[in-house]
Amino acid sequence: MLSAFLYFDLSFMVWYLLGPMQVQIAQALHLDTQQRALMVAAPILCGAVLRLFLGMFADRVGAKRAGLIAQAVVIAALLAAWWLGVDSFVQALLLGLMLGVAGASFAVALPLASRWYPPEHQGTAMGIAGAGNSGTVLAALFAPALAAAFGYQSVFGLACIPLLLVLVVFAVCAKDAPVDTPSKHWADYGRVLVGNRDSWWFMLFYAITFGGFAGFASALPGYFHDQFGFEPKIAGWATAACVLAGSVMRPLGGAIADRIGGTRTLLAVYLAVATLVAVAALGIGGPVATVALFVLTLLCLGAGNGAVFQLVPQRFGADIGLMTGLIGMAGGIGGFLLAAGMGVLKQHTGSYALGLWLFAGCAALAWGLLASLRHQWRHRWAALSAARV
Repeated sequence: MLSAFLYFDLSFMVWYLLGPMQVQIAQALHLDTQQRALMVAAPILCGAVLRLFLGMFADRVGAKRAGLIAQAVVIAALLAAWWLGVDSFVQALLLGLMLGVAGASFAVALPLASRWYPPEHQGTAMGIAGAGNSGTVLAALFAPALAAAFGYQSVFGLACIPLLLVLVVFAVCAKDAPVDTPSKHWADYGRVLVGNRDSWWFMLFYAITFGGFAGFASALPGYFHDQFGFEPKIAGWATAACVLAGSVMRPLGGAIADRIGGTRTLLAVYLAVATLVAVAALGIGGPVATVALFVLTLLCLGAGNGAVFQLVPQRFGADIGLMTGLIGMAGGIGGFLLAAGMGVLKQHTGSYALGLWLFAGCAALAWGLLASLRHQWRHRWAALSAARV
């Protein structure tokens, strides 16, 4: 569990590294708002797609070995960026695509941890491992300040230091669970998607919760800078408060879902998120009030992430590896659409309000869809699991 958490934590730190430094990079490379948004969204999209491939690779060579190889690729990419430089929009996008390998760590860390625990503790176990998304806090806190002191390209080299330390810990301490893990094939993904509505529902619900968390984590530094004139360091600190709330709440969300049921927890999450983001879209509060709104928003989204993965093992116990990859991919795609979409809409409308309203509407829609499904799910799964639905 500790190894999975540390691996996930540092992977998320570098996956998110471009987000907190986006203002500084955009100023140096003369990027507009749309280009800046695409730059920070590129790692999210790449990480989402690569989760399927890394998940299949982990089944063949073991989660531990797959994690070691993926981490080595990320370190190599950061060292190349530090040594050769990132001097154009295209190069920034290419680096973002390579950092997407770190985002794919989801497909290694969560199965590595969860396979050691019974169904009734899956929500808590996967929540603790998934709390590694707190790595976004480290990036938001330190990356802008380091970039101001040494230049943003030096940050890529400095990030390799903790990555190498965690790589050693992971190599020494991580251990694959002594359970059978059949290799996944593309046909297996088709099997759990074709004619299985629940698969699509879970992907949609996670696209809102994790997509909201990842998308806002990447977009908020630029949003706070554009909306309130925050300096990069202050924008990073404000974003760090938001993502810290979401990271802390992920394991708590899983534990709450274990106690009161995942569907009940998610319904509360979606309703709260829709309300909070809608209020933020009105733009009637000052910077302190707006930061507080987003702290509460990401806190709720973090709880929702834990709740989704409390439900997944109950519905897809035999296919948990397949669904972890698919649901994680959907979450990443949701984050990409939010982060990129907010920048594109800001570029063409001059305001972030429309993007916020659209996300609030998506959360409200998810609430309505889940409300119509909850009784059906509880009746169907009650005899299949010892955990609460």
